[in-house]
Amino acid sequence: MNLRPEQLPAHLDKPLAPLYILHGNEPLLVLEAGDAIRSAARKQGYAEREVLVAGQGFRWSELQSVAGNLSLFGASKLIDLRIPNGKPGRDGGEALQRYARIRDDGIVTLITLPELDWAARKASWFTALLEAGVAIELNAPERERLPDWIAQRLARQQQRAPANALAFIAEHVEGNLLAAHQEILKLGLLHPPGDISLEAMREAILNVARYSVDALRQALLEGDAARCARLLEGLKGEGEATPLVLWALANEIRSLANLRQGMDDGQPLQGLLKAERIFDDRRKQAIQRALPRLGAGQLRTSILHAAKIDRMIKGLARGDVWDEFLQLCLRLTRSTSQAPARR
Repeated sequence: MNLRPEQLPAHLDKPLAPLYILHGNEPLLVLEAGDAIRSAARKQGYAEREVLVAGQGFRWSELQSVAGNLSLFGASKLIDLRIPNGKPGRDGGEALQRYARIRDDGIVTLITLPELDWAARKASWFTALLEAGVAIELNAPERERLPDWIAQRLARQQQRAPANALAFIAEHVEGNLLAAHQEILKLGLLHPPGDISLEAMREAILNVARYSVDALRQALLEGDAARCARLLEGLKGEGEATPLVLWALANEIRSLANLRQGMDDGQPLQGLLKAERIFDDRRKQAIQRALPRLGAGQLRTSILHAAKIDRMIKGLARGDVWDEFLQLCLRLTRSTSQAPARR
């Protein structure tokens, strides 16, 4: 059973399920959901708690042993199993499948995982856990939803902010949800319940945005030229390696060029996406929106532009690498009709 994160508080007011699986790309949200489940377990009489960390050298027989070792006083128990790398291996996978078949009224099990790739989601052990328990996927809110997420957090403190102030916070904490959480708590300390103005936000909020190459790729697909420029400036300021930035951009461009060529040849997009090993739903949607504005010639020219930047990074050509990154992104965030002539 899959449960949406916002459904968890109401769910925890009822008797707990025997098994919970938390996974996702945002550690803060995973931690908060785990804390909520642990708190509910204590309130419902699960007085004992066993923490197991399935790291290197972990013996999976210990999981079964802990589950069968209830207190002499008959106290109910919460088993808190953490798999930091999300890869239990063959022995762990088999142990988890056996464990999923166990039903014991005195035990609630909480399994915490990181973000799972498509292969892990289809693995037999994960499927068995899903069938036996309640799974909650906890991902960072997408950029366009971040202001709403911030507004919800402020509301917990009985505070409100206008849309421009929420957008200001979102821009300054993008990619760093833990810092966003800390800044919101700080606002709760600095200001009383009620409205917080944009001016007050500017005085209180630090620029804690964490710029990432993946965010740049997403902005490129979305055709967001302004965000590409901001991200490139942030990556430059953080000293990101230029070969890594080039690799990310060139890889995206090559994939788009292959997809564009295949579509122009009459091949179905879904098959082309599979051939390019593109499985992430959000990336698929962004690519589907990007392809109509990108022509084959535009993408070929962009590949040549990326090759020029590669020569510059290697010292074989002169120029400002970061400025060329910006020009390349601007080339790709314009539609075919808007694309500039080749430089």
